[in-house]
Amino acid sequence: MKKHFTDIDLNRSVGNLLRIGVLLSVITSFLGFIKLSLEGFEMPKDYASLEIAEDNIWRSFWTSLMNFEGMAIIQLGILLLILTPLVRIIFALAGYIKEKDYTYVVVSLIVLGIMVVSFLMGFTH
Repeated sequence: MKKHFTDIDLNRSVGNLLRIGVLLSVITSFLGFIKLSLEGFEMPKDYASLEIAEDNIWRSFWTSLMNFEGMAIIQLGILLLILTPLVRIIFALAGYIKEKDYTYVVVSLIVLGIMVVSFLMGFTH
């Protein structure tokens, strides 16, 4: 007998997803702080030295992350925290499609669209 997917199952799954996303973010950031303290990080006297050209931001992030630098690990934790609500909307959308609850499918698509536009607008000033 096939078990029917209910609203309670969806809510529980979405709640677990949010908890896991936040927990992963906290653990990742904490490990980054430990790594950064072991690297002997000191705040620069001239903050202009921290600036990275906009076209190099992601390349710089991935290069630093592949080099296992503490600051990049902290940034990864923050990125995980930012992406958690986006993944939650996508996950809920899939659940609503499975339940054939088209009102919430439309609402989820609208929210997802707003979030994607907001993220993209952040890259264009």
